[in-house]
Amino acid sequence: MINEIISMNGYGPYVWSAFIFTLVSFASLYLVTKLQLLKEQKKYIAKFGSLSEAKTASLREQKINKEILLKSVITKI
Repeated sequence: MINEIISMNGYGPYVWSAFIFTLVSFASLYLVTKLQLLKEQKKYIAKFGSLSEAKTASLREQKINKEILLKSVITKI
């Protein structure tokens, strides 16, 4: 039963290698994206982390900055 699933009437090596290639590709894409996000968050915090209250309040009103600030708070928890 399991041999039939693995061999798939002779097409098994092609199917399983394509499946593994796809999983590896998605995993590497996820890791690269995650690393770039962390890098950009660090740059953002370095640039805007030590602002005065007035500048921080004006930045919080902007949608993009609001999302980035929310993400940085979540990662600190």
